[in-house]
Amino acid sequence: MPAPDAVLLDMDGTLVDTEGLWWEAVASVAESLGRPLSAADTPHVHGRTIEDVAAYLLPDGRDAAAMTERLTDAFAERLAGELPVVPGAPELLAGLAAAEIPTALVSASPRSIVELVLPRLGHAFDLVIANEDTPRGKPHPDPYLEAARRLGAAPGRCVVLEDSPAGVAAATAAGCRVLVVSPHDGLPPAEHVYGERRADERT
Repeated sequence: MPAPDAVLLDMDGTLVDTEGLWWEAVASVAESLGRPLSAADTPHVHGRTIEDVAAYLLPDGRDAAAMTERLTDAFAERLAGELPVVPGAPELLAGLAAAEIPTALVSASPRSIVELVLPRLGHAFDLVIANEDTPRGKPHPDPYLEAARRLGAAPGRCVVLEDSPAGVAAATAAGCRVLVVSPHDGLPPAEHVYGERRADERT
């Protein structure tokens, strides 16, 4: 398999194990609305944009902007503490940098949340796509198509690492090659993501 033109990585649940913190944030807000979350709510929370979750909690659309702000604040408050990096993430990012493969962080979170997490990853991404950067977020393909476009890469020549069904759907719809990962299993080594890259393929 040829080496990819770029590797595009999800953030929450892929590089940092924040899905539990996100669930806690949404659950706390939902509880205040008198509608406790259950396992049936997972597909509507996990991997979705904050705006989508706000709309899910308030299906009549009232106070959507205020609800989005409440969810963002609740999540940011939890991110201020210890942030668990997924096992293998530092090694994977270092390996991609050593192989000179462009990387993009492609997140469903707003930029304010992404900027809280980025310093803890210790990696200089070539590009960061946050929720505000595309008209539609995951599970639509827009974020991954935009990342590929800005990097000058064909979507079919990009490898995406994702953990959520919404993210996998977005990457698949964009035409990217997808590696489904889990924060509990850790991330694969860089060589597994890009294969053995020949020296003459490097720029």
